[in-house]
This record gives sequence, structure tokens and C-alpha cells, in this order.
Amino acid sequence: MKKSLLAGIGVLSLLALGACGNGGGGTNDSSGGAAADPDAKHVGVLQLVQHASLDGAYEGFKEGLAEGGYKEGENLVIDYQNAQNNQDNLKSMSDKLVKDENDLLLGIATPSAQSLLNATTDIPIVVTAVTDLKEAKLVESDEAPGGNVTGTTDMVPIDKQVDLLLSIVPDAKKIGIMYNAGEANSKIQADLAEEALKKAGVEVSIKTANTTNDVQQVTESLAKETDGIYVPTDNTFASAAAVIGDVVKEHKVPLVAGSTDQVEGGGLATVGINYKSLGVQTGKMAAKILDGDAQPADMPVEKSENLELVVNKEMAEALGIDPDSIKEP
Repeated sequence: MKKSLLAGIGVLSLLALGACGNGGGGTNDSSGGAAADPDAKHVGVLQLVQHASLDGAYEGFKEGLAEGGYKEGENLVIDYQNAQNNQDNLKSMSDKLVKDENDLLLGIATPSAQSLLNATTDIPIVVTAVTDLKEAKLVESDEAPGGNVTGTTDMVPIDKQVDLLLSIVPDAKKIGIMYNAGEANSKIQADLAEEALKKAGVEVSIKTANTTNDVQQVTESLAKETDGIYVPTDNTFASAAAVIGDVVKEHKVPLVAGSTDQVEGGGLATVGINYKSLGVQTGKMAAKILDGDAQPADMPVEKSENLELVVNKEMAEALGIDPDSIKEP
């Protein structure tokens, strides 16, 4: 009798595990659960890939919604989908979120935003962690989006970041820039950084990586030939921030990154965006749309309200640099 009972429990456990699986290779989470309010709003979220910056944007988005009066488990249900940087997942997840007739959609990072827009021009969409919404063909203009998309831009102060790097290595002759050339946002930032460095009379070496598997090799190559490295807010490189940190630490090369999260993950310093704060802004915009007080077409794209000087003190000490000597230019 005891053996039969144990066998029965084992079968039930296997069935439960099977029910939890998902075959798309991405991640989904509808853990918002059944809200107490039958008139609860339903929000679908599509995130490109998991790393600190985008995760922070999502957490901030939920905080912003809560500040606007929408809380999970009360009057809000969130269907969260993470494509894990897979194009097929982006399409299938976008189609699912649209088919489920959510009241609003959030796209985190440019490919996610574009995928959602390809799936619907009717459901309101807010986006975040997108550098140039117009260039990405998400809006007609930042001032007057004109369609069903609006949100926040993560365009960083490239000139300040370049000045910061050059203040750390004032005698630099060559600076490296690395990014994923397949990410339009990264290309925009890298071009601006190259322009600023050349204007400052510094030689520039540019290397790209298409996947996280290539990041270590690219970083090693640049670290051996440059006096400093700049990395924009690039999803591929942000996903490998710890690997990058190990390489630059070994070669004693200062690295300035596009976001505060990248610095905390393995860079030296930045004057950048806190993605959680940016997410809060986005959530507040979404709350206004859910309230019926605004439409994406008429809501100007917003820039970050907060720029921060962030210094990784552990990295500075490993590089032999006094953290207190690093100041915002």
C-alpha cells in the first residue's frame, strides 16, 4: 500500500512538472494571478532578453503602474514573456499577447517593440530601453508619435561618457569601442562615440560581436591594443558584463559603459541611465493610458529624468585607480 501511494505521488509530480514547461525556448510568467477586481486591466509584456538593465526596466515599470493605481493581484494582471534574444520567440510571443486581447502592451528593447507593432496597430503599446523610436520606425516623431506606440528612450549622454573616459585616461592614444552591429540602437551610440573620440584627437578601434559567445574574444582583443574601452547600452554585451569585467580587470584597462547596470556588472564608471527609474517613468505613462486619460499618439516620447555618475569602486581599486578621483565631467 505504501509503495502504491508513493508511485501515485510520483506520477502526479511528473504531471505537474510537465504542465510547467514551455516549448518556445523563451520564458513566460502570468504570475499576476487572478485579480480580485473583475474589471482588472490586463497588460502583456515582451522583453528581449534577460540582463540587469532590462530586468530593472521591467521592475520599474511595475512600480510605475503601482504608483498610477494599478497593482498586481488587485486590479492588474500581467502576462510577462521573455524571448531570450530569439527572433522566433519574439514573433510567437507577440502574436500570443495580441490574441489574448490585453488592454496594453509593453515592449522592452527595440526588437521587442518592433515585434509588437508588427503584431498590432490597435492595442496601445508603450516601450522602454529603445534608443531612437523614430529611427526604429515606431513613431512618426518623438514630439507627436501619431500611432499606437509611445514610451521612453534610453539615449544616453554619449559626449559626457566619452569625456568621462578621457578624464580617466587623459594620455590615451587609442580607445576601443565594442558592440553588436546587429543592434540598431548600439550602432547609433557607437557612431556618436567614435565621432566624439576622433574630435578629441584620439585613435579609435572598433570591434563587434554578434553573440555573447564572441564577447570575450572581442574584449580580449581590444584590451590588448587600447588604453580604454567604451561600450554603449548594448544587449549582447550587457548580457556578458561579468565576462567583460574579468577581462578588463586582468588587462588593467578602464571601461566606461552606457548604463549604470553595466558598470555594476563589470565596468568602471559611467554617467548614465538607471533603467529601473526609466521603467518607473514608462509605467506612469502606461497608467495614464489605462485610465483613459491619454493615447499613445498624443504622448511625447520621454527621456530619462535621472542621470547618475556611477563608479564601480571594486573595479577602480583593481585597476589601481582612486575611485574618488573619478568625477563627472
